[in-house]
Amino acid sequence: MKIIKWILGILLTIFLVFEAVIFITGKSYINRVFALTIFSGKMGPDIDELDLFPSHIVQNATPQPWPVSSKFNLQKLNDAYAVEMEKYQTVSYLVIKNDSIIFEKHWEGYNDSSLVNSFSMAKSITGLLIGCAIQDGLITSVNDPVSKYIPEFDQPVLNKITLYHLLTMSSGLDFKEDYVSPLAWPAEAYYGKDVNALTLSQSTAITPPGKIWHYKGGDSQLLGIILKQVTGKSIAAYASEKLWKPMGAEHPAYWSLDDMGMEKVSCCWYTNAKDYARLAKLLMQHGKWNGEQLVDSSYIQASQQPAQLVNQQGEPSTQYGYQWWLMQHKGLDIVYARGIRGQYIFAIPEKNMIVVRLGHKRAKKTGDELPDDIFTYLDAALGME
Repeated sequence: MKIIKWILGILLTIFLVFEAVIFITGKSYINRVFALTIFSGKMGPDIDELDLFPSHIVQNATPQPWPVSSKFNLQKLNDAYAVEMEKYQTVSYLVIKNDSIIFEKHWEGYNDSSLVNSFSMAKSITGLLIGCAIQDGLITSVNDPVSKYIPEFDQPVLNKITLYHLLTMSSGLDFKEDYVSPLAWPAEAYYGKDVNALTLSQSTAITPPGKIWHYKGGDSQLLGIILKQVTGKSIAAYASEKLWKPMGAEHPAYWSLDDMGMEKVSCCWYTNAKDYARLAKLLMQHGKWNGEQLVDSSYIQASQQPAQLVNQQGEPSTQYGYQWWLMQHKGLDIVYARGIRGQYIFAIPEKNMIVVRLGHKRAKKTGDELPDDIFTYLDAALGME
């Protein structure tokens, strides 16, 4: 009994010290981190967490279902691809060719209307909305200084940062993009109470803007702050008006909020594979949908051009546009959105093909290298031509 009491005493002391540190540092969100991860049997955020946070509905209007090809599901995944799909716990895989669905498969009880967290694919949606705001005349240009829209940036060094720098992840700001530490920006942005206050408090310049590509969600959240300021409405409402309704989404989407009612625009958009695919079609149609120009075509073109930057190691980095990833594979130029759990939307213009993959895991990566699972999803689709 003495040993048990001693152990309990030690644990209680550790707990009290831990809570005292949280109280002193003001990092109360850490309790939520542990409650929603380790104490819930998870090692981090998952794709099914819509009910854990408040959200805004991104309303749809008249659905425009995807046509189904006469060749639908006639081609099967070969064994090697199927093994890889299951290895990374794929829940949805969709291939669209010439605007018709040629392959669709779901796992683990998910279906064509299951809502799945986008994680960082939401950044690409945010990038599109900036283009909408420019077309609407709410933002003058990507070359506008951020200080024009966010007063806190009207000071030396910060006033040199433009929307272009935010769009291309080259702001030079010191956001800690660490996906392991509960003290880093991503954890507090996801689990914390006030993502905008967090982002503004960490907006410290450490390198000149427009020089170094450094992927970080804080740049995207600053774009969200600007969107809300210039539109005068929730970002979800603006997304509904400018994208979701005119694109004929089949289901409403949802955008998770912090406790202050602000969308977490660097992540946390929820929809299904078929509706995610519409974003790729919009890119391949140069921002036009059914004859209506939703996003200026020149902005869409610029979104798909690599920013001429170097990475933190000083090597050329040409894998990013305006919140969209860029790559080449088998001689094809590919524009895509991606999320940390292996969420992907691929647009392959030369093949008039769209590929969507949603799941729980992705392959490991080091530095700026691509996760290897990307090639599984692309090669499986390209083999279905």
